[in-house]
Parts: sequence; C-alpha cells; structure tokens
Amino acid sequence: MTIRLAPESCTRYFALEFPGRLSLIRRPEVGGYPRFSCSCQLAQIKHDHVNAWKKFGTMLSMNIEGTEQYYTDPPYRQLTFDGMTIEGFSRAAMQTYWRIPELKLGFDLGGQPWAFMGTPQWFVSHTHLDHLLALPAYVARRRMMKMEPPKIYLPAHAVGRVRQLLDVFTRLDHGHLPCELIGVRPGEEYELSREHIVSVLRTDHSIPSVGYIVWERRKRLKPEYQSLSEMEIRQLAITGHQVSAEIRFPRVAYLGDSTPYGLDDNPDMYKADILILEVSFVAKRHRTEKIHRRGHIHLDDIIERRERFRNGLIIASHFSTRCTDREITKIVRRRIPDMLNDRLVLWF
Repeated sequence: MTIRLAPESCTRYFALEFPGRLSLIRRPEVGGYPRFSCSCQLAQIKHDHVNAWKKFGTMLSMNIEGTEQYYTDPPYRQLTFDGMTIEGFSRAAMQTYWRIPELKLGFDLGGQPWAFMGTPQWFVSHTHLDHLLALPAYVARRRMMKMEPPKIYLPAHAVGRVRQLLDVFTRLDHGHLPCELIGVRPGEEYELSREHIVSVLRTDHSIPSVGYIVWERRKRLKPEYQSLSEMEIRQLAITGHQVSAEIRFPRVAYLGDSTPYGLDDNPDMYKADILILEVSFVAKRHRTEKIHRRGHIHLDDIIERRERFRNGLIIASHFSTRCTDREITKIVRRRIPDMLNDRLVLWF
C-alpha cells in the first residue's frame, strides 16, 4: 500500500516516504525551514484512519491493491477551554466555520469538514461566500446520511435569497435539500436547551451582519428567601410564589466579520468566557480607517481596547492572506508581548 499527497492540493504540507513510513512536513514559509509535522506507519493506515489526517487540510491519495482513491477534508483546529471544545478554521476571503460540539451548534458555513456534519444547527453571521458557501453540501450530506433536516439561523433579510439558492442546487443536483431556514434579527433570543440560550446582536460589516452570544442560564434562590428554611421555601413555592430567579452567564461570544464597533455596541461580548473574533489585519501598512470602511478589525483596535476584555479565552482569527502565519505571529507578539495575559490565541 502506498500513500501520498496529491500534488494539486499540496499547499501547506508535503510528504516524504521512507521504507514503511510516511512523514508529513510543513512547507516552509518564505525564508523558513521545513518543520516536522506527523509520521506514521504505512501499515497502520486504513480507510477508517483517513480522518486522522484531517487537520492537514490536504488531499490524501491512497493506493490499496491497485485501486486509487482520494479523500479530502477542509482543515480545522481544536482547542478545549473551560469544558467547551472549539473547533474550526477561519481565513479572510477563504473560508470560515466553527463549532462547539458540547452545545450542538456551529457558526458560519464557509466550509464543512466531514466530522461537522452531525452538528444539527448553525448560526450564520452574514452571507459573504467565505461564510456560507458550504451550506448546500452540508444539507445534502445530512440528507444522504438520513439525518434530520438541520436548522440554519441567518440574518432575516437573506432567508428568501438563500432559499432560492438551495432551490437552484436542488434542480442541479436532482436531490431535495431539506433544512429549516430561520431568519434572525438583533435583539431576538433562541432557546437551545433548558440550560442554554442564544441572543442575536447587531454587528458592523460591509453588508448586514449579526453576532451571537450563547448564554448559560441557571435558577438561583432570590435574596429575600435565602434566610428561610427548606420547608418554608417549599411552602412558598407550593402557594405560587416565585422563589427563584434566572441568572445568565455569557459562555461563548461569536463576532463574525465586523469593525470593532460590533464589540463596543455589545459589551457582553467582552465578558463572555470565550470570545471568537476577527482580526483581519495586523500590519502597520494596513490603514485602520480603510479597514473600518470595509467592515473589519485591525490589531490596533484590539490594543486600544485591551482593558475591556474580561474573557477567559480570546480567539483571534480571519487573518488576511496578505500576511503569512509567521508574519502575523511575529507582529502580534511584538506588539502584545503578554498576549493579553496569555488569553489571546492566534488561530491558523
């Protein structure tokens, strides 16, 4: 059995094959050196092991008993924080998609790794193609796998056009694309479960856009009843008194594409345990005023607001392809040496 990376898809990694072993080497940045990435015994690679290579985001070609097959999957990274698993990928003008498996939801559909297919509901921030392009494929895959039609939450103004888009693909594909399109507006809330609720927030992009906060909600005894015995509290509840009140904690905030005013106008985003935001531009040569006109954030905006961030984890993503990963890392670490007290993660 042999395995190699298909040359046409080899953008970030290349393969070196040794006797009985395959190694994946990260392609060097300009002026850099190759970096060892992964190695495994060829004998251990089977059809059901291909997903183990998903993080490389490249096409694998396998030759098993003379039959050549190709497997491809969009790249994504994974990180666990405070009981939540964040999975996804985001690069400006390429593709953006995120999911939180514990909440059974995802944000944006610019790409769709095969493993993400089981997530039943997605919250779309806006309708630029790098945030929506994978919607037809996602719906079709769930239909093919006999899963329940998914729920897609997206800005209300876009529902009609997206339905038309799916109708066109239905005619092209000769296959129905069943899903529930739910138009959302800033200020609305949607219940995920008894413990979690999603609020919709207005953001500031070049086209109508929204952000989302996932809240954890709990019941807590009202202060005026905290000195009472359990029996007295139970008696009050039986007689119809509301002895508890709902309290909420912002767990995950998703900004989508926006200027920094999308954060400023929604201060609860600064308080969420996990904040996923865009920082499309980091270099000094990129003028902040022009970036704001296009509906994006510059690193300068983050530095100016550093005291506002109360988040436990801040994921910076959606970087422009004008800079390499290495350039972005170098600039950010030079300008924010403490990485916001080690809370800031650069997501490549």
